[in-house]
Amino acid sequence: MSMHAIFKALGDPVRLEIVTRLSDGSSYTIGKLSENLGVSRQGARKQIQALASAELIQLRPVGRETQVSLNTESLQQARLFITNLEQQWDQRLQALKQLTEE
Repeated sequence: MSMHAIFKALGDPVRLEIVTRLSDGSSYTIGKLSENLGVSRQGARKQIQALASAELIQLRPVGRETQVSLNTESLQQARLFITNLEQQWDQRLQALKQLTEE
């Protein structure tokens, strides 16, 4: 899984809404997850597949349904990536502040 794939997947408003819905820790069927997304069920399936390809969600067949759940490990990696960037910028801004105060 690459950071590029994760952030590209999260960049779509429908996919971001799906991740938001799954962030409560529950798993949902594709049908339930597709409700009120503003796209057709087939469109929702396409968005869900994009999230699965980026390894942001997990799909698990249960009988005739497919359960969808969030892959929190992928989100944790994205969070760490952002945290590292934030720390780098904090260090740079601190160095700039010290330079301007001298």
